[in-house]
Amino acid sequence: MIDDLSTSQRVLDAPATGRSGAPLIKTRHGSVASSLQPLLAMLLGAELPVRFTFWDGSALGPEEGCGTVVLSSPDVLRRLLWSPDELGFARGYVAGDINIDGDLYGTLRALRDAAPKRVRLGPRSFASALRVARSLGALGLPIAPPPEELRPSGRRHSKQRDARVIRHHYDVGDDFYRVVLGPSMTYSCAKFDTEITSLEDAQGAKHDLVCRKLGLHERSEARLLDVGCGWGSLAIHAAQRYGAQVVGITLSRQQAERARARVDDVGLADRIEIRLQDYRDLQDERFDAVSSIGMFEHVGAAQRARYFATIRSLLGPGGRLLNHAISTPGGSKLAGRTFMHHYVFPDGELVDVGDVVLAMERARFEVRDVESLREHYATTLRAWVANLEANWDDAVAFAGLARARIWRFYLAASANGFDDGGLAVHQVLGVVPSATGDSGMPATRAEWV
Repeated sequence: MIDDLSTSQRVLDAPATGRSGAPLIKTRHGSVASSLQPLLAMLLGAELPVRFTFWDGSALGPEEGCGTVVLSSPDVLRRLLWSPDELGFARGYVAGDINIDGDLYGTLRALRDAAPKRVRLGPRSFASALRVARSLGALGLPIAPPPEELRPSGRRHSKQRDARVIRHHYDVGDDFYRVVLGPSMTYSCAKFDTEITSLEDAQGAKHDLVCRKLGLHERSEARLLDVGCGWGSLAIHAAQRYGAQVVGITLSRQQAERARARVDDVGLADRIEIRLQDYRDLQDERFDAVSSIGMFEHVGAAQRARYFATIRSLLGPGGRLLNHAISTPGGSKLAGRTFMHHYVFPDGELVDVGDVVLAMERARFEVRDVESLREHYATTLRAWVANLEANWDDAVAFAGLARARIWRFYLAASANGFDDGGLAVHQVLGVVPSATGDSGMPATRAEWV
């Protein structure tokens, strides 16, 4: 949301004006609002997109708007002085010194649209910021980052580092995820057949779509590998509905333990095996189909060819792979001093769907279908936010206030990304053709819709 806490000296020295062009009125002489007015102007422009309130009760910005950003401590400024970028803002938010009241989605959109892509901080600008901070009692040594922040070490996408970052995201308590995800315990895009479809029914529809694209309805007791199986929801669906024999793998110990318990609860231990295993350790096994739902984002560009080659080696002629993953035009890598990299998905990478198709073809898959579920993911994310907000006290009790705040912010911001097309999610279906070119695939989508 904020790429750099800086701008040109001309902007810093220019008087801030309201939407009518008149100077913004200070709430009282020497207030925090009047002191920070030039700083906010250089970040977001003279016409603030939302209202800001400060720890002394002063305020800036439109009274009638989508929401209010509440700065409740001068520690916000100290964090930003030492980390004048998105990470400094993120630390203030996670620590509770920054809050958002009102329409969360609208406020995040307004801030994102107003913030410059990148600005430069000159010596005079920095000196002015220091004077403001000193006048507000915000100077001092760096404040320790919140403990929820992760700084991954080691070679990116090595087995050890991948296991560490997966635990950071997923091993925060099954009870917390149950609050957010609901009874389906499915942490990926659902498929809403109608506007009134419930989240649980929509997740069931997505599971069924995956199973039918993989042709599980066409063969008895098909052997399915679910890469990144989560809490076992797809594995259970495939075994219950289609009699599949399923192996599910995950790097999260908590997920594996809970998935095994769920499998036992529904009496499917003879059909489903849940392993704590890296996909790179799969070898000398054979499956009829492979599902990878919401896992590919963790693979990384450096491992992409190996990922598809490994899966290809597990499938014989007619075997199918469904790769379901978030994508973005041109691709993007979560790294550096960003909220998502340090607090949500360390080392995550989003791949352009065209590159996914090309990588699958290079691994000798025949790509048969590509489907976008972008709007469905926006709806899914809003349902998760609604679950979190409706059960806020439970979420905080299970995972802590900071973790609940992180998830609310990240889910809402992601929903905005899927709404405006900056993010998408695609299901790419590939098949291993026979030596004669026979794919065994139906001629049209009618077989699985």
